[in-house]
Amino acid sequence: QVQLVESGGGLVQPGGSLRLSCAASGSIFSGYAMGWYRQSPGKQRDLVATITSGGNTNYADSVKGRFTISRDNAKNTVYLQMNSLKPEDTAVYYCNRVRSPYPWGQGTQVTVSS
Repeated sequence: QVQLVESGGGLVQPGGSLRLSCAASGSIFSGYAMGWYRQSPGKQRDLVATITSGGNTNYADSVKGRFTISRDNAKNTVYLQMNSLKPEDTAVYYCNRVRSPYPWGQGTQVTVSS
């Protein structure tokens, strides 16, 4: 059974930075595209960044230039570096395989507020 564990969230002021981590156990994801998603209360879960097995990245327009996704296949971990955070980035952040998602983890809460 694959388990995804997200961490690194917290409360940060506008303009601040956070680095999220997502560790996968029970499976090797090195051959798969992975993504970071976020969900705000009352809204659907949106894809904000993806990274292919070869390291190619893509971003939603709302985070382009501010967020950076990366992966360490040896550690079975995906990261999301978030800079210049805005209040509208407030959400629960999740990671998952882009195609054929694993069971969702609990996510990590990011709150951007002064």
